[in-house]
Amino acid sequence: MNVIEFNNVSKKFKKGERFNSLRDSIPNFFRNIVSKNKNKEALDSKEFWAVKDVSFNIKKGDVLGIIGPNGAGKSTILKLLSRIMNPTKGEMKITGRLSALIEVTAGFHNELTGRENTYLNGTILGMTRKEIDSKFDEILEFSGIGEFIDTPVKRYSSGMYSRLGFSVAAHMNPDILLVDEVLSVGDIAFQAKCAQKMRELLDSGTTIILVSHNISLIQSLCKRVILLDKGEILKDGGPEEVIPFYESIIYAQREEELKKQIAHSDYKVKLDEELPVKISNVLIYNGTLEKKDSFSIGEPISIKIDYESREKLENPVFSLDIVRADGVLCCSSNSRDKNLAINTLTDKGSINIGLGEINLAPGIYVAKVAIWDKDMLHPYAMNKQNIFKIESGKLTTNVNAVFLPKISWERK
Repeated sequence: MNVIEFNNVSKKFKKGERFNSLRDSIPNFFRNIVSKNKNKEALDSKEFWAVKDVSFNIKKGDVLGIIGPNGAGKSTILKLLSRIMNPTKGEMKITGRLSALIEVTAGFHNELTGRENTYLNGTILGMTRKEIDSKFDEILEFSGIGEFIDTPVKRYSSGMYSRLGFSVAAHMNPDILLVDEVLSVGDIAFQAKCAQKMRELLDSGTTIILVSHNISLIQSLCKRVILLDKGEILKDGGPEEVIPFYESIIYAQREEELKKQIAHSDYKVKLDEELPVKISNVLIYNGTLEKKDSFSIGEPISIKIDYESREKLENPVFSLDIVRADGVLCCSSNSRDKNLAINTLTDKGSINIGLGEINLAPGIYVAKVAIWDKDMLHPYAMNKQNIFKIESGKLTTNVNAVFLPKISWERK
């Protein structure tokens, strides 16, 4: 039995739409009346589709994850489902009691106490006073607010505020639960309680729709995932299929951004003096000496540095840094630490660096190479334009890791 049916739903917005006064609202009211007679498919110059022709059905007890880049339409879908807004076109059907953990403190009033806000927010979410009475002690214990329950919430810390809001909504015992990035509220201990509560709801047969950028959480809780981009569904299936597809899109975007950054960084003042040595080329290749810029997890990687020396250099040092696209230094090495003695550098030559099965996690990386003086105080030449990618061949267990080492587990 489908508890949610989302049929060809679209929602459009107007860029910069704001109504700060009656003077703004009255013309908009009449514009809306007129627009009802217009073609809903048409967009004027200031409008855009936040969600466009999205369809999916969810059965009772299912857990659906919705992922996608910022602006993909994820939160808009949750707001449509929770009736915060109405679709421009299309139909929705919801069967059962729905609770939305979208903005957990949206119904709170700063001047009221935690106790008063518990009753206020619970009522907004559809609970009766009798229900709130029966669950009040459980809500209070879960939130950890304790002796501050009769204090005005304006005196709460942001963590206390969020914990109480989550506790009220999570104890509504809904048939359908909408969750939007709220499992990160509070400290680590409270986040663990949130995750445990989610699993209790799962075991009770609650249907859950979860929007999150936490791919590990999506992978852990969801059996089905929808990937959105620019308001449309790109892929719908199991996490083992959809998450690697999503990661490949993100990596491609990061690679393009990184290339633009590198190209932009080249626009700088050039010194007239010629460097004593230059790095003429950097090649990245696999174990079979095939030049590549894309590798599988665990595939051997080697780097070849070609140089041209204009003068005799005594005891130079070659270095390599591998940096992830977000700036994380993953590893660093130099020829001196590895006991490669280069007494002099003259004319042309090359240095080979074998990384072996480095087991970097999927992502975009930059190989930064440099030639230094013997004390590594002054770089003669640097090259940081070489980008390579580690592709995710299958769903990884920790998508935020830097390395995926070959680890064996054994119980004795």
